[in-house]
Amino acid sequence: MLDCRDLKKIYTNGGEETVVLKGISLSIKKSEFVAIMGPSGSGKSTLMHILGCLDTPTSGTYTIDGQDASKLSDEALADIRVKKIGFVFQAFNLLPRATVLRNVMLPLVYARLAPDKREELAKQALRAAAFPEEFWHHRSNQLSGGMMQRVAIARALVNNPAMILADEPTGNLDTKTGETVLAAFQKLHREQGRTIILITHEPYIAKHAERILYLRDGNLVRDEPSSL
Repeated sequence: MLDCRDLKKIYTNGGEETVVLKGISLSIKKSEFVAIMGPSGSGKSTLMHILGCLDTPTSGTYTIDGQDASKLSDEALADIRVKKIGFVFQAFNLLPRATVLRNVMLPLVYARLAPDKREELAKQALRAAAFPEEFWHHRSNQLSGGMMQRVAIARALVNNPAMILADEPTGNLDTKTGETVLAAFQKLHREQGRTIILITHEPYIAKHAERILYLRDGNLVRDEPSSL
């Protein structure tokens, strides 16, 4: 469902070029759980932005679900983000004074669904993320970090995206809470066949995926099954 061929990303500042991605080629099949791992400066954040249709490559091709995203307009990329990609970020990115249910419904407002349909789909997503029903009407700023991240997972699921892109999703959590969140991703992958791409710099987190791609200095240096 995702294919990259010779992706390069070059930033220019004052006539000076910085090559961040140096010809990345990779494929991710539907229902795979893949971790992209590398140290700071490896290019993983830049690659994540391209895979999430938040940026475009300088050269090369990127195809997602049959569409060549490397040649699309900003408007068309935004449409892919809304319809095909669910994002989970390190900082949760929830509305602090909105209820859990309202936070999960928010992407459906942009999709222009009717209010009753929004609520129905939000409840389905919260159940899929194993979020306790007794907290659905709590404001997000009343929740623990682990619970907020599970709300973020539910929000990522609500549009039934082709792919979930999780950027350092345990970065603000303690180890035990992070394990709970990673278990939620594994359950979504195992029971629902979700395609999940996990961005991390931590080896023990990457091992929760079934396959690990290693980046270093803008190159894909290894692609191997997880040993977990």
